[in-house]
Order: sequence, then C-alpha cells, then structure tokens
Amino acid sequence: MASASRPNSLEEDDDDAEEEVQHFDDFTLASSWERFISDIEATCRQWLADGPRNLVEKGAVAMEDSKNLFKVKHDLKNVEKSYCMEFYFQIDDNGGQQAGIDNWNSNSHDLQLCFGVKDFLLIAPQSASGVLLDSPESSKLLSSVAIALSNCASLWPAFVPVHDPSRKAYIGIQNMGTVFTRRFEADRIGSQVPVKLMHLEGLYELFISKFVYSGVDFSMHNFRVHFRMRLTYQTFPYDEEDEENDMDELMDDKADNAEHHGSESRNKVHWDDDCPWSEWYSAEDPLRGFELVVTWDDRTVENTMEMAELENASPHEAEKWILHPILSPYLGDPSRGKRIDFASQLLCLVEALDMSFTAQFMEDFVSVEYPSSENLKTSLVIPPQTVLDRVIKDLFHEGSKLPDFTKGEHKLSRALKAAPLESLFTQFCLHSLWFGNCNIRAIAFLWIDFVREVRWCWEETQPLPKMPNDGSIDLSTCLINQKLHLLAICIEKKREMNEEFLDCIGSEDSSDASVSMEEHPKVDKRKNTSSEADLQRKRDSSIAEDTSNRLRFERKTESTNSVDHSPTYAMRRGSAGPVGTMMLLKSHQRLHAPFTQDPPLMTEDMHEERLQAVEAFGDSLNVPGQLEKDILLSDMSAFKAANPDAVFEDFIRWHSPGDWESFEPKTTEPSAASNTEGSTDQWPPQGRLSQRMSDQGNLWRKSWHDAPALQADDQKPLLDPNREGEKILHYLETVRPHQLLEQMACTAFRGSADTLNQTNYGNMKQMTSKLEQLYFIIKSTLGGLQRNNLPDRAETVKDLRRLCVVFEHVEKLVTVAASLHRKFLDASRLAQVIFSEFYGIYVPLMGINSNDEENKSRTEMEVSRQEVTLRERQVVSNLFSPPSANQSWRKVLSMGNLLNGHEPILREIIFSTGDDVNNGIHYAAAADVAATSDRRGEEIETHRMYVSGTSNDLRVALSVTSCD
Repeated sequence: MASASRPNSLEEDDDDAEEEVQHFDDFTLASSWERFISDIEATCRQWLADGPRNLVEKGAVAMEDSKNLFKVKHDLKNVEKSYCMEFYFQIDDNGGQQAGIDNWNSNSHDLQLCFGVKDFLLIAPQSASGVLLDSPESSKLLSSVAIALSNCASLWPAFVPVHDPSRKAYIGIQNMGTVFTRRFEADRIGSQVPVKLMHLEGLYELFISKFVYSGVDFSMHNFRVHFRMRLTYQTFPYDEEDEENDMDELMDDKADNAEHHGSESRNKVHWDDDCPWSEWYSAEDPLRGFELVVTWDDRTVENTMEMAELENASPHEAEKWILHPILSPYLGDPSRGKRIDFASQLLCLVEALDMSFTAQFMEDFVSVEYPSSENLKTSLVIPPQTVLDRVIKDLFHEGSKLPDFTKGEHKLSRALKAAPLESLFTQFCLHSLWFGNCNIRAIAFLWIDFVREVRWCWEETQPLPKMPNDGSIDLSTCLINQKLHLLAICIEKKREMNEEFLDCIGSEDSSDASVSMEEHPKVDKRKNTSSEADLQRKRDSSIAEDTSNRLRFERKTESTNSVDHSPTYAMRRGSAGPVGTMMLLKSHQRLHAPFTQDPPLMTEDMHEERLQAVEAFGDSLNVPGQLEKDILLSDMSAFKAANPDAVFEDFIRWHSPGDWESFEPKTTEPSAASNTEGSTDQWPPQGRLSQRMSDQGNLWRKSWHDAPALQADDQKPLLDPNREGEKILHYLETVRPHQLLEQMACTAFRGSADTLNQTNYGNMKQMTSKLEQLYFIIKSTLGGLQRNNLPDRAETVKDLRRLCVVFEHVEKLVTVAASLHRKFLDASRLAQVIFSEFYGIYVPLMGINSNDEENKSRTEMEVSRQEVTLRERQVVSNLFSPPSANQSWRKVLSMGNLLNGHEPILREIIFSTGDDVNNGIHYAAAADVAATSDRRGEEIETHRMYVSGTSNDLRVALSVTSCD
C-alpha cells in the first residue's frame, strides 16, 4: 500500500511543476526596454481597471486650474534613466467621466487645448529640465508607450516633451483602432516671428501646406477648411510711470497754476475721485483690469481672401464675448504692501486710545516735563506746522454755510453715541485719523490747537462752524458734541446781547450828541465815542438788571372778548392770550397764559447732576436745585405780569392743575383746553388746593410772594451764556485723555461707516445687509465706551482691534461694489452677477484668522468669467479706453481685429479638415473615433492645427490622422 501510494504522489508533484513552468515569464531573456514596456503596460492596465472614480478615491491629485481635471502618476525605471508617467483624466461633477472636451475651455490642460484630446498620458524623464533632448531616445520612448497601450487595448494618446523647455515642444501618438493612427507635434517660436505668420492668410497657407503638395499655388485654388478663432483682450494695467508722465505734461502746460492742474491730473488718474471716501484717501481700484475673450464659432473658409476679411473684422461681429474681471491682490492678502484706508487708521486710533490712559491731560503728551515725552518724541512724530494750519483752516475757515447733518446718516447711526457726520467734532475725528498717522502725540497737538481755535471763536463772538446755533441739545450724541452745540448757542446769545447793548449805547450817544451839538457846536469827537475799556466794562455788567426796560420790548396782547375792560386789563404784559374760559378767583377777569422763558438747555452731564441732586433731596416738590427754583420763579413772575390780579391759587390752577380740587360739576374741567367756566353764574370757581400745596411752609407759596411781576422779556435769562460758555471751554481744556479718545473712537467709527454708507453701489442688496450688520457690530463693540465705563481695558482694546478687522472687510466689499457699479452703469446685470460671485467667495473668509496658508489661498482668489449679451457689449467695449502714447509705444506690427485701438494679447486659432469614413464598420472602435473627432456623422478629422500667440510669439500644434 505504501509502495503504491508513493508513485502517485510523485506524479502529482510532476504535474504541479509542469503547470508552474507553463506560466513562468523568463525576464532573464528579455531586454531592458521589454521590461520597461511591461511595466508601462501593467500600470496602464491597473488604471483602466480602476476607472476615474476609484482613481479619485485612491488619491488622484486635482489640478489647480481645473476642478474637473485629475492626475495620477507612476515612476518608471530603465537601466540608465528614470521616468515619470502621468495620466490625466476628466470627470464631471457626478463622478462620471466626461464625454468630450471643449475646444475653448479656459480650464483645460495645455495639451488638451493644443490637440483637442480628453484623457492622455504624459511621460517625461525625471531630470532638471523634464524634457528629452535626444531625438532617437524620444522616438524610442514614444514607441514603447504605444506598444504598451496597444497591448492593453487603450485609446489614450501619449505625449513626450522634447527639445528646449522654453519651446514647449511635444511629440505624441494615439492608436485610434485597427487602422487609424494619430500623430501629434507641437513647437514654438519665441522671437522673430515671420511677418507672413503674423496674419491669418499666412497661417491659413501654413495649414494648407500640411496636406497639399508644395507646388500648388494656394491663391489659385480653394481649400475648404473649418476655422475657429479666439481673441483675448486685456485692459492696460496701472502704470505709475504713465501717471507721472501725464502729470508732468499737465504741469508743463501751465506751471503758474500748479495747484489747479494738479487737481485736474488727480481727476484723470484716480478712479474714486467722486466716491465719498476720496476726501480722506484714495483707494486702490479693486478691479485691476478686465480680460475679454472674443470667440468666432466654427465657420468654413475656402481661400485667403476670406481670411483677410476675418482679420479686418470688428470684435463686435464675433458670436460670443466672455468677460473676466481681474481682482487686485490686496483683496486677498492684507499684508501685501501698506494699505491706507479707514480700517487701518481706525486701528491706529485704537492704539492711541490704549496709550491715553497713561496721562492726566492731553498736554502731558507734548510737554517736555512728562516722563515719557522723550520716548514719544522719538517714536511718534507729528506733521509740520503747515499741515496743522491746513487742518485747522479746513475745520474752522472753509465756508460758513451750515452743513446737512443728516447727510450719510444710516437708520442705525443714531444708535451710536457719537456725532453727526458733518458736525465739527466728527470732522475733527476724521482729520485726526490722517494727522501724523493718528498717534497719540499728534492727536494731542491737534486737540490743543482745536480747543484754542474754539476759544478764539468764543472770545471774538464768531459763529462756531459746522454746528447749529439753535434748537435743542441732542442727548443721543457724544458729550463733546453736546458741549460744542451748547457753546454755539451761547455764542449766538452772546452776540445778540452785544448787538442789543451796542444799539442801546448808540441810541444814547446819538441823543446826547444832538443835544450837545445844539448847545456847544464845537465838541470834541472823543466824547461821542466810548473807549474799548469802557465798552468791555459795560458789556460785562448785568444787562438784564440795568437796562432791561430799554432793551426789551413789550409784547402786544390781542384784544379778546373779556367780561369787562377795567383799567387793570391794560396793565397786562407778556400775555399769550386767555386760557379757554377760565376766570381768576378774586377778579371777574379771564385767566391769561403768559409767555415764559424756554427751559435752559442742558447737556448730558448737567442732567445727571440735576438727577443726583433730586435723589439726594428726595421729594422734587421741595425744589432742591437752584435751576429748578429759577425756572419756577420765572414762570410765576411771567404769570403775575400777565394776570395782575391773580393769586397763588390761580397760578396752581394754570401751572399744576392736578393740585387744584374743584367743587364744580364734573362737566366743568379746570384744564385750559376744556374749561367751560365763564358765565356770571359760575363765578367765582369753586375749589381748593391739594394737601401738599396747602401745607405750611410750602416753598411754592413762599416763591410766589418773592416773585416780582415781570414778563419774560424783562426777566434775567435762565441761561447765562457767559457762565455756560466758560464752563464748556474749561471742560474741553481739562478733559481726560482717555475720555477724549473714547468719544473720538465712537465718533470716528460712526463717521467712517457713514462715509461708506454714502457710496453709490447700485442695487446690490448684499451690501445693504452687510452695512447694517456693521452698524450692529459697532454698536455692540462700542457699548462700554458709550457708557464711559471700561470694566476691562485690555479686553475692550482687543475687541476694538477685532472691530477694525471687520471694518476692513466691509470696506473692501464697498470698494468692489462701487468700482463695479461705476464701470457698469448701463449694464447692471453684469455688475450684480460679478459682485454676487465675489461676495460668495470673500464673505466666508471674513471670519478666518490670518495665517500663511490662508494668505496663500486668498492671493489666488478670482471670480469666474461671465458671458456678455449683445446689449452689454458697448458698455464692456468702453472699458477698453484707447491707449495713450506711452501705452502703445511697443505696438509696432498689428495683427488686426483691434478693439478701440487694443491689440489682442493672445490670438488662438483652430484649423481643421476632415474626410469621409466608409460607414465606420471596418474599424474596431468607430464609436471612439467619432467621440475623439470634431466632426459628426461619418466624417473623421484628418488634420488639426492649433495656433496661439502674438506678433512676437507663435506656437503651433499639429495633429494628423493617417491610415497605417
């Protein structure tokens, strides 16, 4: 049994060994190139088996220029060299492979555009140049790839780079089935392009020469060729040299009027001269230019004459226009260069606020006795005196017309405790942003001079510019703006008092002079005038007490249907008319309402002092403050003058009806509007004082007995303009630096936002919502500053720095919207589409912290190309303004197809011709042939030539399909 089983086991081993020998590949007998081909074939088989979707999942790299183009690579080694084989393939958004390739797809790979292929292989040596300089080696390498692709039944085209890298030369091959083979070749001329090849006729003849005998006269025969052309135009970039030359020309014309022509040159140079921020700075145009791609679709030409006509054709005759805005790099990279805008200067103001806590007064930052003054002098410089004088002149001496304080005001502006945009303090804050780069020392210099100029206006009784001299104090604004408003009112009242006083003195002097001239014809003229010292002394005296009877006029009371006309009625003064049918208690006369003085104007801090006094004394009825007592006495005096026979109860009935308890029927009410008493039967009115007014020692009754009968015009004013004015100036001169800087920060943020809000950006709703968000963010961030309470100084300054970053982003969006709106006034659709896309790209980046990776991605941010409709073409054409002499000096030879004098920066042409296929049955891959060709039906593309370049650069890529 054992002996029988052993031979069987040996036979099985022999069978296994024989089967193993049958599948053994002996590479020891193969050459190195055969092993190289085998390696290529194995890699291609693996890629074919995986398919595009699996290759992406396995880590295929997406190309930067196209989101649908991917590549995988594999390293190949030969005996002497190493190569890298890359497979490029395209998939659609759903993960499937795309059916074809667009001839003019701007995101296509260079080889796809040159040869009209879709998926392809690229094999290059792993060397510094990445190209093959040896022609036999390149042919042998391409043959090896072709054999490998044929073995795995692949129809991928394969390319090999050859010659010098600057030539961008390639050779390639593609197996299209069992019969057809397609060969590729591309090369480039980098300089000295033949004149004939600069024009379409020469390029047409070059293509014809590839399939027609050289001895044929092309001009005498017609050759049907398919033609496509794409021209790329670009606006001239910003050129500082051109700007300087233009300005020099203007200055040379009229040197004696340099400032005027300097402004004209500025108007010609800067794009934002009519934008609201141009008063403070000139922004870089966020749109550096435009790229326009004009496309002529497929058409058939038969001779050189047709090509000449096409070269002279206007771009407006093309079938398609595609516009591509070129964004400025600073939009994506804030660190690129030094930016100058509101956001950057507001950040400097925040730093100044942080330093303001180190001193007690603003003078400390400029004083030589201050310990840190030396460090401030070396690190923080201030502009020269001429700049300071120019700023002060702009604030105080530029025009006397009162501005529109609602200008630029957003509906959310008043939620910020600041000042209106056109007010004096806001203009000071905006000027300070640009004064000495807004450092604390420069602000101190400017503030001291500002207060000095305000005091001059006060002492010389000159109107305070950019501030109203009437109306009520707006307590929603910052305290300094309230103070300046009250000071402007005090100056106006002081001026009126001085004018009245001078009129009175003049009338006295004239009357005395007339009497003296009659008695003494020869009188020294010096006696008729007052010295300045006497005038100043008289001006400071109490005008209300000494000359009230001569300075004031009595108001005339209207005659009314009173019950009687006693002589007492004629003594009424300052009456505004009877109050309904109310009657006096002790006299059968109508109760008249007096003209009273307006309540004195008060700023926010004055109201707080008054409330603190009320809280300290408790019941407000006891009249704790002098101001309340003065107001009550004024009203009582005016009431007595208008009602000479009135008693204390009559005053209570008019001034405080709630403290009079009437015994009359309910139909009769004591109010002025609805009182019905007036008949003889109802007099005297029945009633009594309330309990609190009847108490012994009531201050109201005591004040009634002390109040004289004086109408409002004869009373001492409740508001003393001299006293209040000096108090305001004292506040401005001694304000704490941090309190000043806090109000400056709030006002500067609001003023900057209101300035941006004036920008005309058309119907871009995104900007409207974004500006509203900015105001909300400013309000929430500045809440601590508006309450004059900083619980955490460091955290507040940190929040303000973040606010500056947000402001910077919104400011960039505003400039982009304004630039687009200005350029597309008559093509609003384009402006809105471009801005919407930019907005969608930029806004997600606003909340990301800056880092190197983010900055790199931001600099490459761009918007997509937009198709231009026929109606919009003229607007787009106007963007390409005719070139100046400095811009067109380089244009020696023209290629034609000019757009407003602009020559195409790139001309791309595709020539193609085809031949009929006999039903396509003879070929193993007829469907693939039809897919890779540009012809439909039974026509196969036999010759295709892609030409690109300018008059100084020409690149030609040729593909020929032949039957081998």
